Amino acid sequence: MSGRSLGRGICTGSVLLLTPLVSGQQTQTGVRNVPVHLEVAAGTPLRLYITKRASYRLGDPVEARLAEPAWSFDRIVIPAGAVVKGEVTELDPEPKLLRAMAMIRGDFTPLKTAKISFTKVILPSGKSLELDAEPSTGLDSIYDPTQAAKNNKKKRATTRDPNSRSSKLFAFAKQQAEGQANTRTRGMIGLVRGPNRREWLESLLWSKLPYHPQWYRSGTRFDAVLEKPIDFGMASVPATSLEEIGTQPALNSPATVRFLTTVNSENSEIGEPVTGELSQPLFSAGHQLILPQGTLLTGKVTMVRRARMFHRGGQLRFAFDNVQVPSVAGAEVARNERARAELTAAEESHGALKVDSEGTAKAAESKTRFLRPVIAGLIAAKSMDNDAGKQTASSTTNGNPVGSSLGGFSGFGLFGTVVSRVAPAEVGSAFGFYGLGWSVFSTVISRGKEVAFPKNAAIAIRFGAPAGRR
Repeated sequence: MSGRSLGRGICTGSVLLLTPLVSGQQTQTGVRNVPVHLEVAAGTPLRLYITKRASYRLGDPVEARLAEPAWSFDRIVIPAGAVVKGEVTELDPEPKLLRAMAMIRGDFTPLKTAKISFTKVILPSGKSLELDAEPSTGLDSIYDPTQAAKNNKKKRATTRDPNSRSSKLFAFAKQQAEGQANTRTRGMIGLVRGPNRREWLESLLWSKLPYHPQWYRSGTRFDAVLEKPIDFGMASVPATSLEEIGTQPALNSPATVRFLTTVNSENSEIGEPVTGELSQPLFSAGHQLILPQGTLLTGKVTMVRRARMFHRGGQLRFAFDNVQVPSVAGAEVARNERARAELTAAEESHGALKVDSEGTAKAAESKTRFLRPVIAGLIAAKSMDNDAGKQTASSTTNGNPVGSSLGGFSGFGLFGTVVSRVAPAEVGSAFGFYGLGWSVFSTVISRGKEVAFPKNAAIAIRFGAPAGRR
């Protein structure tokens, strides 16, 4: 049987695990190689961050770098840090409702959303690859390459095996926790620890004006979804390294997955199917390939609860219970595997998520949000502090210019401040109580946030016992 070996069936409990049928060419040293086609498939998001501020102007060039490497089968084909070129190609106006809400808060800017088309990636070797990617908008997160490099150095210094399962899971969970904390504090961590503090402060001050320019801050994250695959040709893989492909992952083995479907706590139902694929390969403790990149995982929603009033957030739980290894010339798995995997950490760009020990994702908000209505209440009280007959330096009847200005700012930003300075004191007080009412409604009374996993969202999972054992 030159060049071919028969697959072997291993019965584990009620689950039949099949090792692959491997065939290929035999080298002069007696090692049989299997050809593998390497490509980054269409639909794969390249996770980028821009290196310079990008204004909302059509045709403006944009430079970015890969925040995470791109994998194919068992190896990295585009390393993290590779330079990506693009330009602003679309300016879409914001929905009328959002425009109206912004005007209520004193922002009269014709708000737009800029889309950037990334067209070229430059590898460290200098080789340039053409990209055909969908125009993408910036995500609500800022990537800090200096902090990421610092974390990598710290991990190498404190961990003997940075490729171990526990190290990878811890690193992913820590990364998501830092991103969630930054979201809950509205970017204050980015000011204290992040890059380019001057740009952060400049953006904050400009946003308070009634009319201001728009741009993406340096470090803004993008997902450039490929419309056409990037082909890297064929590679020869030793057949011995594929002997464990498709076997049952060890208990608690972590893996990173990207969603191929969309699921959320507002519209999803129990039993609704969920689908994802491994964004990175999974190796055994002996560094043998178990599940290559692109392995398909399917499962279903097991619990869902919509968000409710008084800021009670949504809840969602799902589990993957089926694994399908992609077909490889000379390496096949005869049937799908049944291996249960649950959520352990999640990437959430529009809010904070907490994941409990059972894999339930819950929309969470920091209790520090209650400071906003407290501050708004103090401002409203200050705006009422008017002494009858007190004259200001400008000889107006407003005896409380500071309180009126603060009330105007609380209700309508800088626009309200200007109006309250020239209007009677009652106007500033009205603005202040409007700001108080809006703050109480938005932070205490209104509906909580939903749990949402859009297509291409990144999550971390943990393989558990086979589904047939539960």
